[in-house]
Amino acid sequence: MHIIEQRVLRGPNRWSRLTCLQTVIDIGDMPAIGPAFASALLAQLPGMAQRRSYTTIAHAVELAALELQAVAGTPVSFAATASIGNVGNVGNVGNMRWRIVVAYQREAVAIEAMALALDMVRAAARADTPDWSERVDALREVAERGAVGTSTAAVLDAARARGIPVLRLTDEANLFQLGWGSRQKRLQATVTGATSTIAVGIASNKQLTKTLLEQGGIPVPKGDVATTADEAVALAARLRYPVTVKPLDANQGKGVTTECHDQEAVRSAFDFARQFGRRVIVERFIAGRDYRLLVTGGRLAAASLRRPPAITGDGASTVRALVELENRNPARGDGHANILTRLRLDELALALLAEQGYTPDSVLPAGLEVRLRGNANLSTGGTAEDVTDLVHPSTREMCIRAARIIGLDVAGIDVICGDIGLCLRAQRGAVIEVNAAPGIRMHEYPSQGQARQAGDAIALAMFGQGDGRIPVIAVTGTNGKTTTSLMIAHAARLAGLCTGVTTTEGVFIDGHRIIEGDCAGYHSARTVLATPTVDIAVLETARGGILKRGLAFDRCAVAVVLNVSADHLGLDGVETVAELAGVKAVVASAASRAVVLNADDRLCVAMSAQVSAEVERIFFSMEPDNPVLLRHLDNGGRAAYYQDDALILADGSRRLELLRAGRMPSSLDGHARYNIANALAASAALMGADFTHAQIATALSTFVSDAGNNPLRSNIYSAQGVTIVVDYAHNPAAYAAMASMAQSLSGARRIAVLTCPGDRREADLLDIGHTCADGFDELFVYEADPRGRASGETAEKILDGARRAGKEERLLHAIVPVSEAFAAAMACCRPGDVLVFACGSAATALRETARYVDQRVGAPAAAPSVHQATIALE
Repeated sequence: MHIIEQRVLRGPNRWSRLTCLQTVIDIGDMPAIGPAFASALLAQLPGMAQRRSYTTIAHAVELAALELQAVAGTPVSFAATASIGNVGNVGNVGNMRWRIVVAYQREAVAIEAMALALDMVRAAARADTPDWSERVDALREVAERGAVGTSTAAVLDAARARGIPVLRLTDEANLFQLGWGSRQKRLQATVTGATSTIAVGIASNKQLTKTLLEQGGIPVPKGDVATTADEAVALAARLRYPVTVKPLDANQGKGVTTECHDQEAVRSAFDFARQFGRRVIVERFIAGRDYRLLVTGGRLAAASLRRPPAITGDGASTVRALVELENRNPARGDGHANILTRLRLDELALALLAEQGYTPDSVLPAGLEVRLRGNANLSTGGTAEDVTDLVHPSTREMCIRAARIIGLDVAGIDVICGDIGLCLRAQRGAVIEVNAAPGIRMHEYPSQGQARQAGDAIALAMFGQGDGRIPVIAVTGTNGKTTTSLMIAHAARLAGLCTGVTTTEGVFIDGHRIIEGDCAGYHSARTVLATPTVDIAVLETARGGILKRGLAFDRCAVAVVLNVSADHLGLDGVETVAELAGVKAVVASAASRAVVLNADDRLCVAMSAQVSAEVERIFFSMEPDNPVLLRHLDNGGRAAYYQDDALILADGSRRLELLRAGRMPSSLDGHARYNIANALAASAALMGADFTHAQIATALSTFVSDAGNNPLRSNIYSAQGVTIVVDYAHNPAAYAAMASMAQSLSGARRIAVLTCPGDRREADLLDIGHTCADGFDELFVYEADPRGRASGETAEKILDGARRAGKEERLLHAIVPVSEAFAAAMACCRPGDVLVFACGSAATALRETARYVDQRVGAPAAAPSVHQATIALE
């Protein structure tokens, strides 16, 4: 049993809206499942007893992968396993391949869990029960390395609850992007992108903080900085004992000693503080309780009474045993991923125990409380009680003002006083620190009192009532995606919006290409959504990207599905057009505001049932009497359709002529019906995104689909009286559209120079040949990308399809090099003919057409009536 293929689906995908790991395995000659197998697997993973039963090896792997993720601390529940056929001997069930899909919280954990699950199942099949403890511990470590701290998680959970998209910028860093494009914010712990570096620097310098607060009328303890023990002693004497000694710039209570009553205590405290900072503060000790107040968004979000870590005697247990007992509390753990921190019997705790007259082996009297730390920080094991509703109004306003004085948008204000419900100044309390990046787990998970939504308060301060989303328009379909995406993006740019676009030609930000290549997948979309200048994203979303990584967004404002026809079948586990439609429907199902569907395509129409009822359906059609269209309009729906050479926008009660098709350069004077359909889809999408009719009309009338703006999409050239159409056509539907356009352009002959990638199924290659035989007078087939086939095999399959359609042999030519095929086609052309050159790259198209014109013509012919680009000669 081994893995054939594995894919990490990082967004909504064919199987789920959740992030998933998809693994294809070959179970080889694994034995059938029996009682011994189940017992062996249960011995390795006792938690499997709580999961559903299984009947196949593959389902056992699925459940083991789920259980291992739970053991690692990242539990998930969704999984789907299915047989995907036999390999080799069809009758040999032992060679069955299975696809196992399991959800995940962290992909590194899922990948390791799947590998371990396979090993465990193999061992169980042999009735072996090896010791897997080291690998399970290693899996837990993987989970812990990428764990998000409790405070950060609280903000992220609150953001998600508000509909704000959350993106972890790297798997290792605790740095997150909240929102998209120009509306995004960044978060690290509880530091936001709006947190001032200067303010953080001030808060890190305790003496400077005190100085600024005192200047602002905030009560603070008197004190100063010491660089030697002698200076510290002298300061303590001037301040009058007791004093507190702490590092100037440490955090989390590190190096703090409270209530020093004599020189010896000050010197010891100074040495301790120097372990955490070069300079040390000595300040007047303020008697009272330790409070932490959280200020964010200019308001008090929460307040807690912090208690130092302590244990209470039971009359029978030692201090050590009581600490161990408390550390068994599931809420306690190491680091900030837990609600509480484990208690530690370290040197500080032992020293404090000794001051109280105890050792770790002392048995404490019942009810006696013994402290293990002098400070109450949660990071050292302290606990917290919510007191938000008790804070005196003047103290509340004083803390809000303190945060403003320091300049922090999120601040943890440490206050010492006898009672937080009384006026701070009246009881001689003080603000002792202002903290940047304050922990909020004490507010979210208090040991006593009401839990406060501190994370939500921070999210609210960051985004107000907004969700941080820019409009996202996702475009999918078999043909026309790039042109439609560029039409929509053109309208957005004309409207003054900084537009991010992904297409098969690259990633474009505000009209500038920043990445070149086929960029219609996950990573390219993420690039756009992460770009802080982008106001609107138009994302071409291809089949391959959905299958390989899933969507880069949880939802989009508008989804567009142009059409579904045979293409790439037999690849990536998609065998039928219906299955291909299921892949495209992932985009439709992601729509939150509107989904645009082709009323002329039954598979697109069927997707309407899969879309949430709250999402508007907008249909487009090239046929004004389409029954789906008419029924939709009768029900008050909105639509875009083509009638009497005009694009019409309708909303059930009104019909508005947007513009005549001939006014769109991309329609080639109305000859390119497929671009009229693309324009209808773009119009519907823009209508769904609240663009005005005037904005839409202006955009379509000025969008030019030439080699500079939209390469390989019906780029028109002229040479020696022959009209040359260069296009990316590579499937039967696209070739049929090219043939129809060529026939409309000219009544003369139609010649095709065509190709298709070699990884297509034989049936698809035959279908292309049949389609082109019907649509063109003469065919010249070349090979651009054999993809595993022998040289000449792909071309021969295409021509075989043409022969089966009845095409005469003298009109069929297999010429493998593209340069020779194009030259031969041009040699047979006469003035008035239309030559369609299906080409896989803009560079090849320009090179071959330019070479022919240079050698054979001498100058390009005058441009015909269609809008066209001519090949420039030197």
